[in-house]
Amino acid sequence: MKVAFIGLGVMGYPMAGHLVNAGHQVCVYNRTASKAKAWVEAYGGRFELTPKLAADNADIVFICVGNDNDLRSVVLGDNGLLAGMKSGTCLVDHTTASAEVARELSALAAQQGVAFLDAPVSGGQAGAENGQLTAMVGGDKLAFSHVEPVIQAFAKSVKLLGPSGSGQLCKMVNQICIAGLVQGLSEGLHFAQSAGLDAEAVVEVISKGAAQSWQMDNRYKTMLQGEYNHGFAVDWMRKDLSIVLDEAKNNGARLPVTALVDQFYGEVQDMGGQRWDTSSLLARLEQHKQR
Repeated sequence: MKVAFIGLGVMGYPMAGHLVNAGHQVCVYNRTASKAKAWVEAYGGRFELTPKLAADNADIVFICVGNDNDLRSVVLGDNGLLAGMKSGTCLVDHTTASAEVARELSALAAQQGVAFLDAPVSGGQAGAENGQLTAMVGGDKLAFSHVEPVIQAFAKSVKLLGPSGSGQLCKMVNQICIAGLVQGLSEGLHFAQSAGLDAEAVVEVISKGAAQSWQMDNRYKTMLQGEYNHGFAVDWMRKDLSIVLDEAKNNGARLPVTALVDQFYGEVQDMGGQRWDTSSLLARLEQHKQR
């Protein structure tokens, strides 16, 4: 297929590359043109200087940018994607954004016959590079059936969860669960060390039981070594949790643990850990103990 990919950050860059490797004709756009040029040198395809030009003649347009405002900036306006897309095409957004903006852009796209799917992903940079992401999707069933085989170029799991906004709401659930898990793991490791136990030996035992998690399997060693440069940054997590807590105000959900962990991540930012990965909650506990 002829596809466009908008946004070549740590996630989008490899995701767009997997589309080329799957045999699709890919045109990219990135706010910093030098990144788009580098991508073309690495993968082939071509790049354009505006979202509108990148979307011209594309069957499917993928987006992976930072937040709601970034999303609106590439979709709307005279040089935005909708200005260059034709009726019968599909716009797929992999940004982690609000359900509100997903519904807004879906309605605007529908006015010109363009299908919109909100499809945030989970799996981090490693998942993007290895083509092992999970995509949670909201939108029209027919559009989803058309796009699903293409998304599988970079995702091991793709699921339609309901109408527009459902993908974003599912991603919020994902972040709620991760926040609590990482805090629990951080406290467990902190307690083990404070009690004089061999923390690695402890994890070897408890990871075989009900305490096991992806976070434990993949992060406990780097956490114990004080290494926090392994993926999803604290700044990004706070952005996501802000979206979660705003949505909870609207739907009445009570999220006391999530709200507390969000505050803890704020303390990590104050420590200079804005770009540390989310497992850095342990560093906060260690700093508090030293006081």
